[in-house]
Amino acid sequence: MEQYIVSARKYRPSTFDTVVGQKAVTNTLKNAIRNNQLAQAFLFCGPRGVGKTTCARILAKAVNSEDIDNVDGDQIDEFNVIELDAASNNGVDDIRNLIDQVRIPPAAGKKYKTYIIDEVHMLSAAAFNAFLKTLEEPPPYAIFILATTEKHKILPTILSRCQIFDFQRIGIQDMVDHLASIAQKEQILAEPDALHIIAQKADGGLRDALSMFDQLATFTGRNLTYTAVIENLNVLDYDYYFTITDAIIEQQIPKALLTFNEILEKGFDGQHFLLGLGEHFRNLLVCKDAVTLSLLETGESVKQRYKEQAQNINLDLLIQGLNRINQADINYRQSKNQKLLVELTLMMLCSLQYQEGEKKNDLKLIPPSFYNLLNRPVIAEPKPVRIEEKVSSPAVNIATETKAPPAPSAKGPGVKASLGVSIKDIITPKKVEEKELTTTSLSAEDLPKDSFSQEQLESCWKKFAEMIRSRQRESFYNTLVSRQPEIISNSEIKYLIDNAVQRKDFDRDQSELLEFLRKNLNNFSITLSLEINKSQEKNNFYTDRDKLDSIRSFDYLLPC
Repeated sequence: MEQYIVSARKYRPSTFDTVVGQKAVTNTLKNAIRNNQLAQAFLFCGPRGVGKTTCARILAKAVNSEDIDNVDGDQIDEFNVIELDAASNNGVDDIRNLIDQVRIPPAAGKKYKTYIIDEVHMLSAAAFNAFLKTLEEPPPYAIFILATTEKHKILPTILSRCQIFDFQRIGIQDMVDHLASIAQKEQILAEPDALHIIAQKADGGLRDALSMFDQLATFTGRNLTYTAVIENLNVLDYDYYFTITDAIIEQQIPKALLTFNEILEKGFDGQHFLLGLGEHFRNLLVCKDAVTLSLLETGESVKQRYKEQAQNINLDLLIQGLNRINQADINYRQSKNQKLLVELTLMMLCSLQYQEGEKKNDLKLIPPSFYNLLNRPVIAEPKPVRIEEKVSSPAVNIATETKAPPAPSAKGPGVKASLGVSIKDIITPKKVEEKELTTTSLSAEDLPKDSFSQEQLESCWKKFAEMIRSRQRESFYNTLVSRQPEIISNSEIKYLIDNAVQRKDFDRDQSELLEFLRKNLNNFSITLSLEINKSQEKNNFYTDRDKLDSIRSFDYLLPC
């Protein structure tokens, strides 16, 4: 039986022209060979699986080619190419052995002897220092080619002695074309969308793509379909993202949540879904303009679906959606309930609505269409009528007698025939809730100013204090019950407080207190005056400011 060879080795490039996705590097190296401008040291750096070691081997063969234009050099003897794995030979002694070999000239009368050091960043600092002198001034026949995936770990003194070539990630389309050519040579049926999924999953590394290609060819029986690829590579289907986006456009929260729950049942986690949804929104965004359409790296059938959906979604909604998805991705790991975080993000996306005719980027949460799911009209409650203390409009003359109101046809003094209600029926709190006033304003002089006793005041004051206590504001409650208010006149109430902190509590709720007292005591001319109890203020220091003021006035002495 013939020995099986993986595609990454079987179809490894042997010439510069067959290297995939690195035209800038290969063209530069070919021109250097043709013009006889070879440096004594090269550094190839970049991600894994992009062709660094492959280009190093091709360069090592090409420098000894008899024909300068024939840079392939497949016929060159391998004796003049020496490879060293720095991952397992990273000590000073290993570098010293390499330096000893450099003294030996190339065999068979060849011009150059090439040394390839792979994973050069694994060398120790002492090994780097031992290698410096030889790297800077090697023999005229020696060429060093260093390859690494972690350029930042190499000493600057090494970098300054090398020509640096940065290898880029291989583009998705270049990778798809290469996989398609291999599939044709191996007689493997492969759908274009399936090859695009493999290329995207490889993340720019051709070696990873070839490994997945071999695995999937075995799994599918040499028939690579889109469904089989996403099942084997654990990739979320495009259809889910299109369905979620349709739900967002239609503002269908239940549909979006049910689709997300189906995704979770298939074994995908929330963050994987968020990353895919963000990529989906990004693809829709680039489809909005023909200039950026080239940034969409998908199969033709999927690209057409993106174009159609991009026409139905607003640009502002896409930008807002990308922002909210990004925030959810940032907060995902810190969230205690990650599923709820994703669901909340979906509900917010479904609730975004661009308001036409308003200023740009004005989005509204929870659109009215969501409430229409209840299939019933929303009935607005009547707004309560408030009696303002200060009225600027003309006053309405209303009789102040407590006797029964006249008949609608009667036109007594000070009463309009269309009203037919006494002033107490309007002012009493219970009557305000039961009857709807037809007047728009009242004169301040016509508001009631009934007299009240100390007992009535204390009872009303206590009720307000209990209301404050129900709001869990214990500090203000204690201030209210610490002493009783005093009646100065029929319209003025005085209350003693101990310090400025208590005054701040009153400043916050004084208007509510006055309104409560006026309505319950039926006297709308009540005013409240606060006075600080000087006898208590001298001995109580509630804040640092109180202490400082006391020190300045010499009422508080520090111990000697």
